[in-house]
Amino acid sequence: VIPLFVKKLMAHEAPTINGDGEYSRDFTYIDNVIQMNMLALAHVGDAVYELLVRSMLCRERKTGVMQLHRLTVEQVCAEAQAEAVKKLLPHLDEEELAVYKRGRNTKVNSAPHHAGIAQYHAATGLEALFGWLYLQGRNERIGELFTIIMEE
Repeated sequence: VIPLFVKKLMAHEAPTINGDGEYSRDFTYIDNVIQMNMLALAHVGDAVYELLVRSMLCRERKTGVMQLHRLTVEQVCAEAQAEAVKKLLPHLDEEELAVYKRGRNTKVNSAPHHAGIAQYHAATGLEALFGWLYLQGRNERIGELFTIIMEE
């Protein structure tokens, strides 16, 4: 868009402006997020999920770094994320469920030794969902879903 705008200006032509000029765009377009590779979304979602867990643990516990690390690993491992999915599924809307399923059904090249393949797929779906929500700027929804997961 910008090169076309500049080209018109350099040719002393009036550029095409849609709307009133009050709107701006971000560089993450929703269509790009929807079409993004599910493993790329899971990669982003893994970081988002782990940051949420780490932040929660730091707020709730006054303990050493090694203990925080151990507690984080317990909650971000594939087994724990697969359990988290069970809590979330009834709360997902149609579009979120579709993203989760696409992530879950994505072919992965490896799985951790301590988790079953079904658990790993469920965790990948969860991470893809969190990555998808994050890249759309839907932080409030991420918070809602994370709260559901952390409820006992």
